[in-house]
Amino acid sequence: MNITSAVFRCSSQKLSQCPADNRWEFAFIGRSNVGKSSLINLLTDSPALAKVSATPGKTRLINHFLINGSWYLVDLPGYGYARVSKGQRKEFSKLILDYILKREQMYFLFVLVDSRLEPQKIDLDFMSLLGEHGIPFGIVFTKCDKLSANQTESNIARYRRTLLESWEELPPIFRTSSEKRQGREPILDFIGTCLADAPEPPAPPAKDGHKA
Repeated sequence: MNITSAVFRCSSQKLSQCPADNRWEFAFIGRSNVGKSSLINLLTDSPALAKVSATPGKTRLINHFLINGSWYLVDLPGYGYARVSKGQRKEFSKLILDYILKREQMYFLFVLVDSRLEPQKIDLDFMSLLGEHGIPFGIVFTKCDKLSANQTESNIARYRRTLLESWEELPPIFRTSSEKRQGREPILDFIGTCLADAPEPPAPPAKDGHKA
């Protein structure tokens, strides 16, 4: 797939504010500071499309980007550490869960994981939640340039073994490095294949003032 246009559409603080049109959405989520904004900028080849910050937890809204005028790339708030109040963290959790569990236009969710780290409980718990609800997702290992190729593959293999302790089948796995511009084509080709095989997306409910 080639991306010829990537335009910011809107930021939403609740589900009812998301775009009310029938385009499929591919969402990206991960722990704070996992490199999500850098990956989105790499995928869209737009260095400033998603704001990159040194402060973890900067994304606090659901951000929709219209790609090629035909589908949405969705930047979800990070989970885990963020320098915000407990009340705000609770709202972020509700916002994330509302979108993931209720947004019928979401076709696939990419869960970002730092390739340098051993499997983290918060990531594994989040993936378990996705599995329990039948949410289609894949794992994107970020920052694969930070360790040697052997170390990176060893870490990913360990992640596979950990997942297979409770999963019968592994989700799709992608390796990326925003600095080395690695992993862009496999992800975009995967999205392109999904769109080619996908049925017509469901139309979202009319915005009638009710809360999501």
